[in-house]
Amino acid sequence: MMKFATWNVNSIRQRQDHVLNYLAREQPDVLALQEIKCQTEVFPVDVFKTAGYDSIVVGQKSYNGVAILTRHAHDITHTALPGWEIDPAQARYVEIRSCGLVFGNLYLPNGNSGGSAGYDSKLAFMDALALHAHGMLQAGQDFVLLGDYNVCPTDEDCAPGALSPDDALVRPQSRAAFRRLLWLGLTDALRALHPVGRFYTFWDYQAAAWQRDSGLRIDHALLSPRVAERLLTALPARDERGKPQPSDHVPMVVTLADATG
Repeated sequence: MMKFATWNVNSIRQRQDHVLNYLAREQPDVLALQEIKCQTEVFPVDVFKTAGYDSIVVGQKSYNGVAILTRHAHDITHTALPGWEIDPAQARYVEIRSCGLVFGNLYLPNGNSGGSAGYDSKLAFMDALALHAHGMLQAGQDFVLLGDYNVCPTDEDCAPGALSPDDALVRPQSRAAFRRLLWLGLTDALRALHPVGRFYTFWDYQAAAWQRDSGLRIDHALLSPRVAERLLTALPARDERGKPQPSDHVPMVVTLADATG
């Protein structure tokens, strides 16, 4: 069995011990992190190496930043999303090949800041992601695209009243861009196993959102067709949000059966 997870940690320096505890307890094969909020050279590579994980990091001072932690041999395939050239300084994508799969870790722009240009940047990222996914499908590559998509795909993925109708996370164009990925042939891991029901991965720090369970499902794992055939489980690790000084996101965790043939 293979286990992987995606987790927006909202600062690795503040949540390092949370991540270490999660790794020790759950022992995922791959953990994709977003919003590490540090430059590449100050990411705690040695700390995670001691815990048994190699770190592949694309950092940025104070903002954004993505990293992949893996227990297995790997090759780095991309340190930026191919085709997204809006702002190359933004650290929003890293990709490796490991265990016969490509793991793409993404932190998609929120789209609520920067006016219309900020929202256009979000849609441009999603366009580039769809084109990259299409290319991998055409090449017969097995892959997973996981991370903080900053999109609630349906109304059921957003607690009633949590967002205004014009929020970038729920606008029709955002949802259409997410559906485009599914129409390519990708599988939303959680919804494949849990077609209905409210499963959240994010609760704001404000307005007692956690206590009221006013959450969002914005962290996703999309699987290419042969990977989807191996899908066993997919659920958020909800308990992480109730721990002291948590991230506002929790890990989205997926397990796969071992490959055959």
